[in-house]
Amino acid sequence: MTSSISTSISTLPIVPLSPAPPEPSGSLLDRLLAEQQDLTAVEAFARLHERGELELRMKRYERLLPATAPADGQQYAFEVDLDRCSGCKACVTACHNQNGLDTTEAWRDVGLLIGGTSQLPVLQHVTTACHHCVSPACLTACPVDAYEKDPVTGIVKHLDDQCFGCQYCTLACPYDVPKYHAGKGIVRKCDMCSTRLAAGEAPACVQACPNEAIAIRVVNVQEVIEDAEAATFLPAAPDPQITYPTTTYKTTRVLPRNMLPADYFQVSRQHPHLPLVVMLVLTQLSVGAFGWGVGLEWLAGEELMKPIASMSIASVQAAVALAFGLLALAASTFHLGRPHYAFRAVLGIRHSWLSREIVAFGLFAGLACAYAAALLSPAPDVLGVELVRWLGWSVVAVGAAAVFCSVMIYASVQRELWSFARSVVRFSLTAVLLGLATVVLVLTVWPAIGRTQLMLPVTQSLAPRLCWILLGVSLGKLAWELSLLRYLLSRAMTPLRRSALLSVRELATPTVARFALGVLGGIIGPLLVLHQLSAMTPETGWLELACSAGVMFGATLAGELIERYLFFAAATAPRMPGGIQ
Repeated sequence: MTSSISTSISTLPIVPLSPAPPEPSGSLLDRLLAEQQDLTAVEAFARLHERGELELRMKRYERLLPATAPADGQQYAFEVDLDRCSGCKACVTACHNQNGLDTTEAWRDVGLLIGGTSQLPVLQHVTTACHHCVSPACLTACPVDAYEKDPVTGIVKHLDDQCFGCQYCTLACPYDVPKYHAGKGIVRKCDMCSTRLAAGEAPACVQACPNEAIAIRVVNVQEVIEDAEAATFLPAAPDPQITYPTTTYKTTRVLPRNMLPADYFQVSRQHPHLPLVVMLVLTQLSVGAFGWGVGLEWLAGEELMKPIASMSIASVQAAVALAFGLLALAASTFHLGRPHYAFRAVLGIRHSWLSREIVAFGLFAGLACAYAAALLSPAPDVLGVELVRWLGWSVVAVGAAAVFCSVMIYASVQRELWSFARSVVRFSLTAVLLGLATVVLVLTVWPAIGRTQLMLPVTQSLAPRLCWILLGVSLGKLAWELSLLRYLLSRAMTPLRRSALLSVRELATPTVARFALGVLGGIIGPLLVLHQLSAMTPETGWLELACSAGVMFGATLAGELIERYLFFAAATAPRMPGGIQ
């Protein structure tokens, strides 16, 4: 009997024992918390193994992964069980730790939908991340091809080394997925923990969820497209037909029809993108100034051409327009997180409007330099004059094409305030308005430091006509911008009503400043210039006229810069459900 007991004891596994920690004082909860804090990760793993729970957990994660890899016409996708999501944000924490994100970074968010009635309120938590869309807008928009969609798994990956930080994908994605990291100068996003999936392991968010609310499934791409037709994605989410998101949200309950995000009625200013504000306004000024400068010959008539040529008004106008254009292109580089990789911007020319804009403005700058140099060169012969004239019109045509590319950059991101019609009107009127103001400035300031007697007929003939046109364009543009406020009368919380609310609340100060400067530069300024033109002589009045034209130009330019600031700051973006802030 004794030998059998000894044999049994000898077959038991020998587990090294560490000195027992001192028994903590206090309640049972205090002792349990102390015990958990004393465990290392290795000890916790060893206890799971001793209790035989590790294998069970692995099987549990296997149930949250697809049994087979995607076949042709299929891809991986997130599946979220809304009935299981409790809003604990364990998935957010796991994603944060797995990817080494900064404190303020998050690739996965947890939002809140609320609805129902006062007698039966309904609250639904929603966990969201990248939807790995069938037609990802981030991939299409990127000018440097820093996104790729895996042909086998369908996972949309961001190539950090390729990115130069233009942030266009953050505007293009309707679900607010790509996140810009200012410290690194690049954008980053969820890649469904693709390296873990390749090794048969569950993504961090899937493994961390205590309620198994997140899973990875294989979906049929054609079915995703067909389901998007019925817009059965998620209440109050952006239209799934924009990019065809593959995430599936399932529930056994019937959600109330009035389910809305908890922050649905909150409006807040958006990122103003100040370098883009400067770039857009000054490029449009440059294109407009070249357009009106080239048109001076037609507007002046043959009787005034010789004085214009003798005083080099056309060459001065071209030099001023070129200077503003080059300044605009220099300002655009400040919007890049890694400007030393700006040369990569042409890589996406087949699909990215940003690449096309960069190429178009680069060609515009080259032609503008050649045109300005030709005007400053010694007087050419008749054939040379025709070539210079055609070169000028080429500059205007390429500049107009570049402005059209600017329009499409914002029209393609599906924001109401940036619609194609609104962007065309806004950008075109800015080019016309600032181009007129620049020509009037040159016609009044340049003669003040030149031969005034020769220039008086030119200035008195052209400047009044241009001032009247500028006055009419300013009135039209200000009235068109003011029309946005009519959406304040709308009962529905549409994107344009959100923009109008921002304009009169959080952005009230820049809105008032914009209209005040618009009136000063576009209405009072031209009237003052007209009055001084009528009273001046070849010898007197030039300095006063130049000062008035300078104030008119400065106020008009400042007003357009603030208008473009509002263009960005008041453009509310569609996004996934958020939480109470």
